[in-house]
Amino acid sequence: MTGRIDLINEDLTRNEIVPASDLPDFSLVLGGPLFQLYRRTHLSLDALELLHRRILIVPLFAWLPLLILSALNGGALDRTIRIPFLYDVESHVRFLIALPVLIIAEVIVHQRISPLVRRFVERRIVLQEDLAGFSKAVSSALRARNAVASELAVLVLVYTLGLWFWRGQVVHAGATWFAAPEGTHLNLTLAGYWYAFVSIPIFQFLLLRWYMRLVLWFRFLWQVSRLNLHLSAAHPDRAGGVGFLINSSYAFVPVLVAEGALLAGVIANRILYEGRSLMSFKVEAAGFVCFFLLLVLSPLASFTPRLMAAKRKGLAEYGLLANRYIFGFEQKWIGGGAEEASELLGAADIQSLADLANSYSVVRDMRIFPFGLRDIARLAAATAAPLLPLALTTFSLEELLTRLVKTVL
Repeated sequence: MTGRIDLINEDLTRNEIVPASDLPDFSLVLGGPLFQLYRRTHLSLDALELLHRRILIVPLFAWLPLLILSALNGGALDRTIRIPFLYDVESHVRFLIALPVLIIAEVIVHQRISPLVRRFVERRIVLQEDLAGFSKAVSSALRARNAVASELAVLVLVYTLGLWFWRGQVVHAGATWFAAPEGTHLNLTLAGYWYAFVSIPIFQFLLLRWYMRLVLWFRFLWQVSRLNLHLSAAHPDRAGGVGFLINSSYAFVPVLVAEGALLAGVIANRILYEGRSLMSFKVEAAGFVCFFLLLVLSPLASFTPRLMAAKRKGLAEYGLLANRYIFGFEQKWIGGGAEEASELLGAADIQSLADLANSYSVVRDMRIFPFGLRDIARLAAATAAPLLPLALTTFSLEELLTRLVKTVL
């Protein structure tokens, strides 16, 4: 065991701690044309301060004109049309709940993911000789994040495919506060024009921008996983030392909640105005949860090949170490080398044997993904949580609470 410790000390000496000033800065959200627009309009400072201004002004810019314009043409409370504005659950959830949550998510993702990137170097997972490659991956991600062309492409997508998709969803919806369909044509109201060309594009742009950020995160982790990483199968996190990356998936929980709220609003409108039942959406809800779990966890799967290789290597190395130690232990204590049984009391060899067994168990139980079933369950619960209030369309509040209590107890 002493030789093993010497090797570890030698390895730590070889991989000196990189000064904090040399560690690369990384953020998925501190950049791009929209961030610069926030700064110039005093909706943000250099580190996403002034959050209260953004979650107040941006949603109100999308929602308040709809209220005013629909009230002016009588569509706010007119029960003769299919959906008056004040009764449109989907619109209120989209702009007053989901949109602010997407804005709040920027601060959470910045605060939680930026330190995670530094841990690759601080924990010596990226070795000194690979630091240049790691810095190159960071720089590449930041250039893509700051690219004007990327957000312009998202904007074009919103005003082309986004509007086409939205129009296809509402053309058969009947008369509402924002439009009166005539065949395949939509006669938009004043509120409808703001809704179609301002409010919906704002929401779609912010949502698609988050998808773009997730793609950048996936690309960055994939590039890092291609480096000669210093992974240890015996690491206590049972993920080779990169178990901390699951915190990046938890950082995206607000995005999952916003998507869940949006789906809940859509389903609520279908239940209230189309007479559908909640259970008729069970397939869509299950597919929705699975899709977004895959979206936030798949970047971490980039490390699976490396983790599999580290586990195979660890099993071989610790298996060989165990064989050598066990044979020496048996020769000394079982083969007659130690005559007095009292010598076993407090013997360091016994404790070392137990420690070796524990180390081998850690290697054997190492995961090939930087997350476990508990993490999957928590993320799934966060994604599905906004759908829970829809149960009130099937059960009364008293019945729902009774069922929950019975489930828990």
